[in-house]
Amino acid sequence: MNVERDLHMTRGDGEHSYASNSRLQEKSILKTRPVLHKAVVAAAHACLSLSSGPGGAMVVADLGCSSGPNTLLVVSEVIKAVADCCRHEQQLAAGGQPQHVQFFLNDLPGNDFNLVFQSLELIRKLAAKDGLEEPLLPPYYVAGLPGSFYTRLFPDRTVHLFHSSYCLMWRSKVPDELAAGAVLNEGHMYIWETTPPAVVALYRTQFQEDLSLFLRLRHRELVTGGHMVLTLVGRKSKDVLRGELSYTWGLLAQALQSLLKEGRVEKEKLDSFNLPFYAPSLDEVRDVIARSQAFDVTHFQLFDSNWDPHDDDDDDDAEMKMEEEDAVQSGVNVAMSIRAAIGPLIARHFGEHILDDLFELYAKNVAVHLQKVKTRYPVIVVSLQAK
Repeated sequence: MNVERDLHMTRGDGEHSYASNSRLQEKSILKTRPVLHKAVVAAAHACLSLSSGPGGAMVVADLGCSSGPNTLLVVSEVIKAVADCCRHEQQLAAGGQPQHVQFFLNDLPGNDFNLVFQSLELIRKLAAKDGLEEPLLPPYYVAGLPGSFYTRLFPDRTVHLFHSSYCLMWRSKVPDELAAGAVLNEGHMYIWETTPPAVVALYRTQFQEDLSLFLRLRHRELVTGGHMVLTLVGRKSKDVLRGELSYTWGLLAQALQSLLKEGRVEKEKLDSFNLPFYAPSLDEVRDVIARSQAFDVTHFQLFDSNWDPHDDDDDDDAEMKMEEEDAVQSGVNVAMSIRAAIGPLIARHFGEHILDDLFELYAKNVAVHLQKVKTRYPVIVVSLQAK
């Protein structure tokens, strides 16, 4: 598996596309909006203090931007925060120039950048929903930046704010020992209850190396005092074998195992499919940041998000189960959202012909699981300031 080539969300805006099935990610962006706005204001002030006047350009990069409305929702939120900051500082009333904002939308080369640029008008529409008409918007410019965020993306000391949502649980690569073809986690694509400790250690080490590299690269690219807001799916339990994402991928592996029994998937293909993914705990994220010694943590939080993107019931009853009819629909909704994210990887490895039946089986597996326990994704959000 070549992650830079193969990992991308489902392109276009059709029924199975990421653009049409990314409400889960949208809810996370809206949930973390106060954290982002606070970081934008701090970055805007830093930009003004470093430039010769209020007309200096603030550089903002969204890492792992994907495509669809969420990409432009982030841009819109930053623009609104900058506009609020400018009004608060009364720059225009003092005869100064509005602060310009340069956006870089980053993702891997396989991302659907065409859809992003065809949809730029959505930025103004989203801003207008909150009463910000064209004259009130700061001048802004949008550019695409293909490339892995596990590599250098910008010159030294040029970026004021990095944002990344639902991306940093994806690894730069499958751990080398697994990628080399060793069958160490038979029948599974991620950590499961029967996964050997040695495989868990491989995934954890890959996470630590990747996040350390990410922080090191971003620190070089940020201006002094620059900010980052990072949101990723993690886990609550210290026991990685029983993390919530283990069930997400475990149920999909069970669907693949069903196709294996029918002779529609080869065992060698299943055993060689390992996700470039790791859902860390809060402590694991905190430890890597602390070891970097490059950032001050200004916000650290974990919140829950229902598996079903269309389920807005935030009841905190951990033992809550779903009725059969609700669970069936939720199973379909979960399968659509996961297919939008991982469908291209599945298709490249096993063949596109299995996708419909695979995710139909997966939806049923999820429905059965949700009737036992209403599982949620733990989402980690951290705001950092460069030292």
